[in-house]
Amino acid sequence: MEEMTALPEPMNTIASLIDKEYESHQEGPRPHLGASLLGHECERWLWLSFRWAVIEHFPGRVLRLFQRGQEEEKKIVSWLTRIGCEVHSTGGAQSRVDFGAHIAGSIDGIIEKGVPEAPTKRHILECKTHSLKSFKDLCDKGVKESQPKHWSQMQVYMAGSGIDRALYFSICKDNDGIYTERVRYDADAAKKLIEKGKRITLADRMPPPISTDSTWYQCKFCAAHEFCHGSHLSKEINCRTCALSTPTPDSTWTCARYGGVEIPVDAQREGCAGHVLHPDLVPWDIHDSDDGFVAIYEIDGEMVRNGEPDTNVIGSREIIDWTWKACDETFGPFDEPDTVPEQEPTQETVQEPEPCNCAATSKTL
Repeated sequence: MEEMTALPEPMNTIASLIDKEYESHQEGPRPHLGASLLGHECERWLWLSFRWAVIEHFPGRVLRLFQRGQEEEKKIVSWLTRIGCEVHSTGGAQSRVDFGAHIAGSIDGIIEKGVPEAPTKRHILECKTHSLKSFKDLCDKGVKESQPKHWSQMQVYMAGSGIDRALYFSICKDNDGIYTERVRYDADAAKKLIEKGKRITLADRMPPPISTDSTWYQCKFCAAHEFCHGSHLSKEINCRTCALSTPTPDSTWTCARYGGVEIPVDAQREGCAGHVLHPDLVPWDIHDSDDGFVAIYEIDGEMVRNGEPDTNVIGSREIIDWTWKACDETFGPFDEPDTVPEQEPTQETVQEPEPCNCAATSKTL
């Protein structure tokens, strides 16, 4: 009997449609640098993330995993309540800590009393889900060694809440195993983490990377890998990637172009026509400019004026879009296409365009 050809997998499967739905409603980056990030190993990543210069866009499956973690918090609170813990400030009523200078975070919950090992002691509650491999490592080593970012997050929350104990409650997603650990407040560690965060958020210039080796294990899967080890060019145009905006200690952003006025968060996400590319977010050399609202970059040997577009100035979006597109034209980014002579492509006149290397040039910091 002749074997039947297998039917191809349909493109619009239920799973793919669900994932696309999640992806279409992906939230934008947070306006603050969250406490959950302060334990990150790389200060450059923290700076790029806070500046919205590298924005992670997650696939639907990962977004569903995030949602699962949030839903587990409700279960954890329910379980703790059933064994006699008094828990509040959860879900949409979470307590918030704010240290100024754009450093803030939200605590999963507050346990007033009832933790078996210390029934009268207040604890902050930190809920996490783990894969089986991560869960086993956590059980073997404890949270500080196995999950230093989570430990750091709890230290910052304890500093902001005035509560000197935390209950770390983790669930294994593979078998529903539970691991809990009480964590003591480390005032020195918390202070250093908060100071580190403020130094990064208020820094005008980009910090060095954790490694200049593109194969370094902490770099290989980082969302900023292409930026740090490849193009050194941000694709994002918003107020935070603009050289004319400044983060302030009171957790606002101001714009030099408009006389130092505060920029609302929604406006920060859009940017304006006067956007000027930040010199640390492009691979080109910058030259002195006679206009405080225009930067002059040397791109492929040409002096390019960047700012609000006019006859002599090129807008940031045009520069970025041209740089990232495939270089399949023989005219440059700032030549008018209609200046290219119209002629029939013959063997004698057609030439292969030279490869574009403007996005692959590294700038020494």
